[in-house]
Amino acid sequence: MLDLNRLKALHAVAVYGSVGAAAEALMVTPSAISQQLAKLERETGAVLIERNGRGVKLTDAAGLLAEHAERILALVETAEADFEALRGAVVGKLTIAAFPTAARGIVPRALTMLKRQHPDLDLLLYEREPERQIRELARGDLDLAVLQDWLNRPMALPEGLSRTALFDDVADVVVPADHPLVKADHVRLSDLAGENWISSAPGTVCHDFLMFLLRSEEREPRIVAMADEYPTHLALVAEGHGCALIPRLGRGPLPEGVAVLAVQPPPVRRIYAVWRSDAARRPAIRAAVDALRCSVDALNISATDAPRPATDAPRPASAELPGG
Repeated sequence: MLDLNRLKALHAVAVYGSVGAAAEALMVTPSAISQQLAKLERETGAVLIERNGRGVKLTDAAGLLAEHAERILALVETAEADFEALRGAVVGKLTIAAFPTAARGIVPRALTMLKRQHPDLDLLLYEREPERQIRELARGDLDLAVLQDWLNRPMALPEGLSRTALFDDVADVVVPADHPLVKADHVRLSDLAGENWISSAPGTVCHDFLMFLLRSEEREPRIVAMADEYPTHLALVAEGHGCALIPRLGRGPLPEGVAVLAVQPPPVRRIYAVWRSDAARRPAIRAAVDALRCSVDALNISATDAPRPATDAPRPASAELPGG
């Protein structure tokens, strides 16, 4: 009979492309992976790994076995989820990831609620960018992800993943406090034509959305600074170096020397919880999504300028959790 841990090791090598990367993903040593593969070769009587320069490559036999391993591991996950659902217990290990502003803004309160209500649940949090979260969730490295998308870049999920919208996060333009428009009730982006802008790095969803918005006004944006963190954007704005488009969840305390302009129509990003469909029946997944929703509700009660929950905005295709 094939050993499940050895199949998991083979599948990890197939997915990650090397013994070292598979070991890192499974949080074991490379020698442990090599030992599992050697035992699997003895069990199957087939050569599974061939040397390829400094690395290794899978044989045809290994590729076939890895395909079966993927289906077997998915069935095991479904069985575990169904068994947990039958017991109704919020237990086991739950690995969560969130993009940086959500990791600061809503996840800490959700983790506190989960630890208080379900002390037998073992939680692990990673801060991850959305693209990496989707890859790791699909591979089974994560159980639950908190992701975002903007109007110009809707989030496409691979087959086997499900999602539900948590809330809409409005973005405002932050300008120096002496800006001529600070007394306006709201502004349109066309009112800010010709301004200097502070942006995230090219290729990030926030940078691409800013460029999309400004170019829609038939103006080529003039970017004078790029930084990954919103506090850096605010510091640059406070010194008069330009304007920045900052979501309310990511804004945090405002430094002196800046003012916030509401934009019409308001730029909005949507925040989602995403999980593997096979694991949807896990009580831990349902509990974590409920905790995230409660954290969003508490944020709206405690801060007048916090993002509002999604209400009548069109919803993308999403999946509600069974029994949730």
